[in-house]
Amino acid sequence: MAYLPTLADAVATHARLCPQKVATRDSQRSLTYAQWHARASGLSAGLMNLGLAKGDRVAVLAYNCIEWMEIYVAMARAGLVVVPLNFRLSAPEIQYIVQDAEVRAVLAGAEFLALVDTLRSSLPIPRANYIAVGQSGAPTGADGWQAYECLIASAGGACEFEAVGQDDICALVYTSGTTGRPKGAIRLHRGSALLALATATEIGFSRDDTALLVMPMCHANSLYFANTFIHLGSTCIIDDQRSFDPEALLATLAREKVTFTSLVPTHYIMMLGLPEAVKARYDISAVGKLMISSAPARRDTKLAILAHFANSRLYELYGSTEAGWVTLLRPDEQLHKLGSVGREWAGSGAIRLLDADGREVPDGEVGELFSRTPYVFAGYWKNPEKTVQAFMGPWCSVGDMARRDADGFIWLVDRKSNMIISGGENVYPSEVEGVLGAHPKVKDVAVIGLPHPKWGEAVHAVVVLHQGQSADMRELRDWCKQQLASFKCPASVDFMADQAMPRTATGKILHRVLRQRYQEVAIA
Repeated sequence: MAYLPTLADAVATHARLCPQKVATRDSQRSLTYAQWHARASGLSAGLMNLGLAKGDRVAVLAYNCIEWMEIYVAMARAGLVVVPLNFRLSAPEIQYIVQDAEVRAVLAGAEFLALVDTLRSSLPIPRANYIAVGQSGAPTGADGWQAYECLIASAGGACEFEAVGQDDICALVYTSGTTGRPKGAIRLHRGSALLALATATEIGFSRDDTALLVMPMCHANSLYFANTFIHLGSTCIIDDQRSFDPEALLATLAREKVTFTSLVPTHYIMMLGLPEAVKARYDISAVGKLMISSAPARRDTKLAILAHFANSRLYELYGSTEAGWVTLLRPDEQLHKLGSVGREWAGSGAIRLLDADGREVPDGEVGELFSRTPYVFAGYWKNPEKTVQAFMGPWCSVGDMARRDADGFIWLVDRKSNMIISGGENVYPSEVEGVLGAHPKVKDVAVIGLPHPKWGEAVHAVVVLHQGQSADMRELRDWCKQQLASFKCPASVDFMADQAMPRTATGKILHRVLRQRYQEVAIA
């Protein structure tokens, strides 16, 4: 079988070819490829000296920082499996993932040591295997934590590692849990390399690119793009702001001469909402490619992006932790097919939309989206039932419902698990959200189904208004009635402050949490 390089192989190659090239940096420090290779090698040896073995799982809990890049490469070198933890998770959620993955070591940023300490008694992890990331000496007030820098320095000389093959596991990436308990998606080194190749080919990246990684490094978006640029030998800038700062982002784009970044629509809206005088301070002419990810963007947002980033081509992708990238809306299709997630990604194989009986639906009808990609995940960790549900032969589904138009463009409708059945009629919340979201007073919206004594479920909208705006249920219902069948229009509307809307780390609204909140209120 053909050889496919791991992340560690890629960094070792670039350390030989361009040792002094700046490979990655955050606001605190930078690394050349030679330095990155040396430090990752030291870290991998230090971890193995703790008694870890190839295939062991290691959890990482930290804000965005350059250490993430070292850790991902070190894990690949040693054959360890990285389990990235979302820093927004609660202690019980972290405990569940660490126990489910049977983690053997934890690396945590200084801000999370106390949180992890509350869980230690319930975790069968050796005391020596708790490492404080970013600490150069003994962590102050952190009893029982090894310092990350000391672990690297203590590794000593060369360390013998077992060979790491393309069918070995590189990561367990737990899903966000929008519809229930998180599941560990098994990612292989083969999929990592193939996804990097497909990404570089489809979007046209090269070693001359400088990418800015803004999304959390624990999330598949940053992981998959970092993977691409590492394989190419490009430069990756890590945005290590604790919270999103739109002007700081513009400053970084200008200072680092960034050529690419991937952002969610909220990021773009906040950045473009800055005063014109502020935006004019920063030369962002180097930005040649921009990605919209994780959620759809409105027409006015896209037009504003294209106006401000005059030298940039705009892309929008759809994918998942499990399948990788599936579809792409390309620059010349942005406004022509507004609302679509595009057509197949290069190398994604094909897409099928199937009904409940596994038959393909005609164009224009809604079916469950199945994709066949060469970099698909290898199943859910310790969850054969969910793995079986995710596959139909080589075809993979994460439960998204979609339709295809006559030109082959895919239009996401909703998650199958979010579907509302009201009076026997199927209502897809995203369709109602799209209509409500187009109202000029509405900033954001989530639609859920609530129990109803007559209809089974009733459509309920949770709305965030733009600052200074006011509206009532009648106004929004009347707006919907102009564009939707009556059974799809919300039977009730609540208004919520933006900061109160429950979201994942990437800004996706947690419909499950909203349903639980409102059902608890109804029961009370």
